[in-house]
Amino acid sequence: MKTTAINHTATLAAQSKYSTTPLRALNPRTLTVDIVLPVLNEAYILEESVRTLCMYMEDNLPYHYQITIADNGSTDGTRRVAAMLTEHFPAVRVVCLPEKGRGRALKQAWLQSRADIVSYMDIDLSTNLDAFVPMITPLVTGDAAIAVGSRLMEESQTTRGLKRDIISRCYNRLIRWTMRTKFVDAQCGFKAMRRGVAQQLLPHVKDTAWFFDTELLVKAEYEGYTIHEEPVEWIEDTDSRVHIVKTATEDIKGLSRVRGEYGRATLFEAAGFGGLLLMASMLYLWNITINGMANSYYAAAAQAASVNWTAWLFGSLDAANFMSVDKPPSA
Repeated sequence: MKTTAINHTATLAAQSKYSTTPLRALNPRTLTVDIVLPVLNEAYILEESVRTLCMYMEDNLPYHYQITIADNGSTDGTRRVAAMLTEHFPAVRVVCLPEKGRGRALKQAWLQSRADIVSYMDIDLSTNLDAFVPMITPLVTGDAAIAVGSRLMEESQTTRGLKRDIISRCYNRLIRWTMRTKFVDAQCGFKAMRRGVAQQLLPHVKDTAWFFDTELLVKAEYEGYTIHEEPVEWIEDTDSRVHIVKTATEDIKGLSRVRGEYGRATLFEAAGFGGLLLMASMLYLWNITINGMANSYYAAAAQAASVNWTAWLFGSLDAANFMSVDKPPSA
């Protein structure tokens, strides 16, 4: 476990947009935790995941809780399944947004919540739930403002493909070098924060999609919030949904934007930043062209190559002619 209180450079500290206040321990007798599940066309897995989560929390979470299904633009029956789950599980509620965007869904669900601690996890439950209580404990005691699961700590146990692991590690090192941050894993879908912190911080987070997590943590660290990192056991889900090239481009643009918001980089930093972004872009493309050829999803693309060359390069196509994966390539 790692909890870090960040010491900023004078330049960044002088530009702080808002101040943080000392944290006090929360009352465990009245404490409520909101667990948000952002979903987009997840009808096929939603019921199983919610049932698993409810049973686990009933047996292991020593606090009151609610589960919020945050649907952002589903068209496959997800809302119908979510409504059914609210009838069977009193702790489940639903928030529906007409527009897509995981960051948008999390932001709205967290800002609407009245729970003492707001959190989220990926609907596939890739992260072992045994890490949840240890992760939020520093929030309860007042030792941290934000808590995140980390797949890249020495104690973590991660099961995923080699190339995706390389992409993730390179992306997180890119963040640490260019943004001068200390947290290890920006994109693990397993995070929590105190409600007061969310109300202060979220209005300043601009991204509404996959870069949301990175921007949230970078700005939290810049503003002096204490971030607790909890090692997790994580198993990759190979289901595929997110537009890789678009996501990679948005990540790069997002890093540049956030760095600019907190001051102009020196010539040396700017050169290094550009070089690392170029390297990241090449790694993303390497991941697209090489990593996927091992499974049948991509093998099917070979049959489509004679019709569309992009299928050969980027994998099988969805209705919008994009190859897609369920998590950003940096995750």
